[in-house]
Amino acid sequence: MNEETAKVLQDLKNVGKATLADLNLLGIDSVKMLACQDPTDLFHQMEQKSGKRQDPCVWDVFAAIIHEAKTGERTAWWEWTAQRKALEKAGKLVHRI
Repeated sequence: MNEETAKVLQDLKNVGKATLADLNLLGIDSVKMLACQDPTDLFHQMEQKSGKRQDPCVWDVFAAIIHEAKTGERTAWWEWTAQRKALEKAGKLVHRI
């Protein structure tokens, strides 16, 4: 994680009101805590905690913000779409609701 790049979650490139609310629901309140997460695990937790199917792009956002939390590299969320689609095709990312 690069503490210089992001001091709080709101400093991350892809964290807006909705993503901040999602992170709050998941109990993630710091960049340091986010850096230890896995986007697939967070995606499944969101479906479980919200009781609703999540848009697949939520995974993309989680992947982008976790990557930034770990490395300091800011990427657009849609740069992770191909990786998510590959996981879906391989059956490694499925809806649980």
